[in-house]
Amino acid sequence: VIRHRDVRAAYYGVIDKFRLQVSEQSQRKALGKKEIIATLLPSAKEQQQQKEEEEKRIKEHLAESVFFDQSLCQPENRTASSGPSLLTVFLGLVCIAALMLPTLGEMESLMPLYLHLSVNQKLVAAYVLG
Repeated sequence: VIRHRDVRAAYYGVIDKFRLQVSEQSQRKALGKKEIIATLLPSAKEQQQQKEEEEKRIKEHLAESVFFDQSLCQPENRTASSGPSLLTVFLGLVCIAALMLPTLGEMESLMPLYLHLSVNQKLVAAYVLG
């Protein structure tokens, strides 16, 4: 685990390199090594705040400009999804239906045999649903 202890906005975009060396415990000779490049990025919340501040500065600059163009100042029409995607909802419904189907070996069911699921199939559906 590598942790960055001094996270500041001044360090955003700074590139760090880490070298991993693999060797046997009894020998000093390295069996392999790999360099990993890491860049510190701001969180999504901080990026959103920076974007809003930048848009505010642009709007103020445009308001002061002699050649004011109203079309540039209007906010973009963005459709932000506030809930789960359609694929996620569909996958959840399929998993719920799979869990409601009979298990292999149940003779009392009126469902055709090809709709009987194994325990492993139901476990996968429950895992995906969870």
